[in-house]
Amino acid sequence: MTTNVMIVGVGGQGSLLASKLLGHVVLSKGYDVKVSEVHGMSQRGGSVVTYVRFGDKVYSPVIDKGEADYIISFETLEAARYLPFLKPGGKVIVNAQEIDPMPVITGAAEYPEGLVDKMKEAGADVDAMDALGLASKAGSSKATNIVLMGRFSNYFKDITKEEWLKAIEECVPQKFLELNLKAFELGRSE
Repeated sequence: MTTNVMIVGVGGQGSLLASKLLGHVVLSKGYDVKVSEVHGMSQRGGSVVTYVRFGDKVYSPVIDKGEADYIISFETLEAARYLPFLKPGGKVIVNAQEIDPMPVITGAAEYPEGLVDKMKEAGADVDAMDALGLASKAGSSKATNIVLMGRFSNYFKDITKEEWLKAIEECVPQKFLELNLKAFELGRSE
């Protein structure tokens, strides 16, 4: 059995570190892991998606529509954009933050309202949280990615909290370690 995780957001939000952390922790548990390249205009604040697939044997890093067990989204509109990839019974973990895309910034469009409710109405199991607020509480808004990984860690009972913390220690530069450990704890316990 393969577990499929999509990590989606906007360029600069830390999706690479989140996918590296997830890949690291599941690899340490003996799973075969495939992590895709980041797709999108990450350097310009555009939509970014990373695929992480793990299981006994994984042959491809790509997740097709209707195959994602989890979507971890750093921003609400990105969660809605990638919802067609969620399989029935899958879970969306979303930071309830709204970042205006270029059409909204230029006035060509308006940011859609009520996206979390709309995703729920479409049948998605949505775990929405203020990850940005928790990251700020931890010491930096840039730790939103680790807050979300903390929340996500609650859904994997075969990976202990200690194993997640060890993976953070191995993936995060020492000078940011304390901040990221705190962010993870806040995301996991909220």
